[in-house]
Amino acid sequence: MAKNKTEPTQASVERFIRTFANSEQKKKDSYELIDLMKKVSGHEPKMWGPSIIGFGSYHYKYASGHEGDAPIIGFSPRKAAISLYVYTGLDEHEHLLEGLGKYKIGKVCIYVNKLSDIDRQKLIRLMKESIRYIKSKYP
Repeated sequence: MAKNKTEPTQASVERFIRTFANSEQKKKDSYELIDLMKKVSGHEPKMWGPSIIGFGSYHYKYASGHEGDAPIIGFSPRKAAISLYVYTGLDEHEHLLEGLGKYKIGKVCIYVNKLSDIDRQKLIRLMKESIRYIKSKYP
């Protein structure tokens, strides 16, 4: 079985933001997201792999036998957009995206150009529901 690439590291979150975020806006948004996610999750930020800032962790195991650890919520200030890992991707949680603002979505990742493009209260609600779901599914 392949080893997971996204594991917690000892790398500095501060250094990562200073060197990886490619604009002052992304740096500002990154610090704001750290404050917000820290408050909502109750966990300190930690680097996961080379480019994800995660908060908390949980252990998952799929029916296929694949298992590993992942941050409960997190983000990455990537070049094209900020990737927010705050969404389960489940049909029953789609309503949480209503009124969120300007974003694109992958399977479970939400992409925003800048934090001001989305409603903070909707983002907080989305994070809280995702955390609740993950904690109930992976106690």
